[in-house]
Amino acid sequence: MKPDFCIFFLLNKANQIGSRFLAQKVAELNITPVQALVLGFLNEEDGISSSELGKRAELDSATMTGIIDRLETAQLIERHGNPADRRSIRIHLTEHGRKLAGVAVRLIVEANREFLGFLTESEQMELRSLMNKIRDQAGRG
Repeated sequence: MKPDFCIFFLLNKANQIGSRFLAQKVAELNITPVQALVLGFLNEEDGISSSELGKRAELDSATMTGIIDRLETAQLIERHGNPADRRSIRIHLTEHGRKLAGVAVRLIVEANREFLGFLTESEQMELRSLMNKIRDQAGRG
């Protein structure tokens, strides 16, 4: 089988290249790309439950807990009890976390633009559409 015809090979290589690219962009913040994305989600809606944050990030509970632990250790987030449900916690950005989240979002937006800059606007839209279609289809299985 030729690598150019194997979708799994192509997706894996694209993932490696994209992950490395974003890691370089957020390296100055001393956080991982996934941590930057999680901070970005909290920047959009602070104080959401850890389970809701995991759903948005499409991460399982164990992985999300590890990320939350590391962000808390770095004093970027705080856990607070949920008064509406004692079994859940809400995740809040600290003041430093809020500043870093704003920078992370800016870097992610810039990285998106730069990473896909060689594609036309139409190609970028088509790529995103196809990637979302693959993700949505995989979620049904």
